[in-house]
Amino acid sequence: MSVLTIHSVLAEVLAEHNELIPVVNRFGIRLGVGDKTIGDLCREYRLNPDFILTVLNVYLDDNYYPEKDLPLFDAELIAAYFKQTITNYIRDLVPNIEKHLNAFIAISGPGNKELLLLHELFVQFKKELTGHIENGLSEEGNFRNELLHDLKNILIKHISSENNQNLCYAVIFSVSSLEKDLAAHDRLCDRILRPKLKELDSARKQFLENSFLPEPSIHHTGNQKDLTKREIEILKLIIQGLLNKEIAEKLNISLNTVLTHRKKIIRKTGVKTVSGLTFYCIRNGIVSI
Repeated sequence: MSVLTIHSVLAEVLAEHNELIPVVNRFGIRLGVGDKTIGDLCREYRLNPDFILTVLNVYLDDNYYPEKDLPLFDAELIAAYFKQTITNYIRDLVPNIEKHLNAFIAISGPGNKELLLLHELFVQFKKELTGHIENGLSEEGNFRNELLHDLKNILIKHISSENNQNLCYAVIFSVSSLEKDLAAHDRLCDRILRPKLKELDSARKQFLENSFLPEPSIHHTGNQKDLTKREIEILKLIIQGLLNKEIAEKLNISLNTVLTHRKKIIRKTGVKTVSGLTFYCIRNGIVSI
């Protein structure tokens, strides 16, 4: 594989290697790059071209080692990239898998024990990944993502063909994308982060380790933010199968009030049926499976 340089046209690189799109996003570069080279974009965004090229080349090539460039990189620069990467995992890539998986389960059979076990497998993976991040990614040893590997292979080999195939594909593709990113991230840890940390004293090392941990956040998707607290309360009762009259009695409000809230819920979500609202709730994290 040819090594990327400042003269490489980024659009051509991304067209051939779509998996690099979230990587360049971590540097603040968004799609719509035209015919600009990596060097052009680094000047435009005021980025360190040597560091970006090192990250991209390590990502693409298992055998690329940046020892000669490592002294050029400031420790804060390295920490900032790794913080962006971890934040991208927690706020975007992992929730993206969960959205597709929840949708797949909701459409294929929300009461299917086989599919619910798959969700438990994913929850266990998420827990292990979060624990690994909290322990510090500068520690010796990389994250073992066998659970993610198993999730993908179970979907490919063992799930009933009667389940929704398109959503199954979406889960597989999103899992595969994260698998590749984690593998590349491990190489970057081994070849950039850990060697750099060895150059620092213990206090500086601890400061930088803490600096690239993601800040706590609540991930929201869809239009959940548009629903009021009362509307979410009523929505949860609707998907439990309660009738309008039963909801009114349970919440001690009038039937007309329930009907008014229900109309607003339908208008905001664009969904009318109980099954559709159930799917909406699962996908947007209002209820868990």
